[in-house]
Amino acid sequence: MKYLLSCLFLVFVICLNAEAEIVTTDSGLKYEDLKSGSGKLAEKGHTVIVHYTGWLSESGKPGKKFDSSLDRGQPFSFPLGAGRVIKGWDEGVAGMKVGGKRRLIIPPELGYGSRGAGGVIPPNAELIFDVELLDVK
Repeated sequence: MKYLLSCLFLVFVICLNAEAEIVTTDSGLKYEDLKSGSGKLAEKGHTVIVHYTGWLSESGKPGKKFDSSLDRGQPFSFPLGAGRVIKGWDEGVAGMKVGGKRRLIIPPELGYGSRGAGGVIPPNAELIFDVELLDVK
């Protein structure tokens, strides 16, 4: 019995220390599922509704926050795969399920590239977004 309890405790500790897997796609996008969803799948052609927070990357970690739908209390919707958002979003949100949360680490070429954006995002900036998929239509 002690052996069984010791094994269960060890498994519990390992699970607590396990980090979420960071996936790197062929395009260079990195993402990490913070929470798996169980609802409808986000696919190209669907309109998705999300909450998000975006930061400038500082050594691969969130740095200065530049935007957040959560702060505004207003979810954001867009047609997935239609090119209405940066490429990193179209690629990174695809495959999520409603209720899921994902961290996107977006290289400059899938973000705003060498032009930056509105004086808020400098040229060639790596971006980090936490995205929660609220609904798919």
